[in-house]
Amino acid sequence: MTKRSLSMVDFKRQRVLIIWAAAFVIYGIIFHYIPLVGWLMAFQNYKPVTGLLHSQFIGLAKFKYLFSDITFLRVIRNTLAMGVINLIATFIMAILFAILLNELSFRAGKKAVQTISYLPHFLSWIIVTGILHDTLSGTGIVNTLLLRFGFIDQAINFFAHEKYFWPIVAFANVWKETGWNAIIYLAAITSIDPSLYEAAAIDGAGRWAKIKYVTLPGIKPTIMILLLMNVGNVLNAGFEIQYLLGNGLVQNVSQTIDIYVLKWGISQGDYSIGTAAGIFKSVVSIILIVIFNNIAKKHGEERLF
Repeated sequence: MTKRSLSMVDFKRQRVLIIWAAAFVIYGIIFHYIPLVGWLMAFQNYKPVTGLLHSQFIGLAKFKYLFSDITFLRVIRNTLAMGVINLIATFIMAILFAILLNELSFRAGKKAVQTISYLPHFLSWIIVTGILHDTLSGTGIVNTLLLRFGFIDQAINFFAHEKYFWPIVAFANVWKETGWNAIIYLAAITSIDPSLYEAAAIDGAGRWAKIKYVTLPGIKPTIMILLLMNVGNVLNAGFEIQYLLGNGLVQNVSQTIDIYVLKWGISQGDYSIGTAAGIFKSVVSIILIVIFNNIAKKHGEERLF
């Protein structure tokens, strides 16, 4: 049988997979690559009336304006700070939760906890912020407990003080995503050879020693890959929760790049400045991935490419 006939046989056998793969490739081209033409707006004094092809070309003027705007520099600080805090908090909590859940020997209880932990992921941020408002309000459970045990003399307005905003956002992300993020770590743990735990037990290792010398090294490749992927999203600190929880009293710490794009790029009709801010965020994300990928490569760890 010739090489040509073999390839045709493979195609016929896998035609369903090939058709689906082609559909996703076409989808990616249409909705992810073709829209990149719109990046031209960042280098133009774009006007909807004149359109993309006839707007005045102004080079890097919009980027120069961005980095001379104190508001945008503050927005970068907020986005980076919340992104790093969210990354550290959600990443560590997902690993700890997966390990602790794996240590539960009561199967029914383990499944119940696992199922309950997934549920917040499927709640919209509207619902989550509503729960936060009720919980942290002057008559909410947090203030009630703090007053009851004498930690404070009067209720705290958590949404009126800048120092509380970033911790609230981090807590909300941890509560909402820990259970969902832990799924992949649980899958990685189940793929560890059980004989390694048996050998560790024979050597006298306790539960904590097994976690340290078997579980953590076993899921280390998964941890590294997910860390590299999440580092690239550090500037995707969020939009919904900051927009919904933010107010005039905390706007200096609540606004992110996405909110800046909405405010100036869409609400004010300056599409060029909004596009320039979006390009900046994308370029920084790519640079971070490349840098940390090379660091992982240099140290012989798992990497993306």
